[in-house]
Amino acid sequence: MKFKYVLIIIILSSCAVNTTKLENRSPYNTKGFALIYNEDDLKNESIRGKLDNSKIQISISSLPTNSLVKIINPATKDSITLKNMKKTKYPEFYKSLITKELAKNLNLDNEIPLVEILEIKKNKSFVAKKAKIFNEEKKISNNAPVANVKISNISKKPIFKKKQKENQEIFILIASFSTYNIAKFLKDRIVKELPQYDIKKLKIKKIKDKEINLISGPYNAVNSVKNDYIQLKKFGFEELNIFLND
Repeated sequence: MKFKYVLIIIILSSCAVNTTKLENRSPYNTKGFALIYNEDDLKNESIRGKLDNSKIQISISSLPTNSLVKIINPATKDSITLKNMKKTKYPEFYKSLITKELAKNLNLDNEIPLVEILEIKKNKSFVAKKAKIFNEEKKISNNAPVANVKISNISKKPIFKKKQKENQEIFILIASFSTYNIAKFLKDRIVKELPQYDIKKLKIKKIKDKEINLISGPYNAVNSVKNDYIQLKKFGFEELNIFLND
């Protein structure tokens, strides 16, 4: 099984990894590209499920219908809280399917529609100043370690700002660890088992003490990210976050 050695090392090393049961997990939080709804995609069956582009709607396949979520434009901090309208099928590369009206209200760049999605637990109250980052929490699937789960600040009203700058660089956050050695071990496994992967894109970056990120990039367009993203998903990663400007 891929990454079995990674898991053993993680367990035995000084890197403390929190593995929690599904019912005890922190709210779903991910960063990646949204697919903006288009009738042509419905006709050619690349998506299955209809949305109304004149309304603010979202479909997230990873969450139950009617889940309360906050969708954020990381570049401008514009945000909207709404319910997951339905679970539809769309390419796995995307984190959600959204309407043009929602994209417009978020001031998304249609060429790089990067979003952050945060599930809001109905029995909990989040306040912007008290929002915390869960630095060491990681999800481990049967095959691979995944990036930290982070809670973003929440505000009641979206703040409309200018659109993001052009020519921004895109990166994939592959995984986050507490030690350099584990990040290096995983990087070497990817290089060995994915010979077609451009190893020049793989980088280990220290964010702070006990937070070492393995990232891939930079990419200059959404389409240029897809191939590597799909390779990594097939390799066994459960969740991959995407961000702009390393």
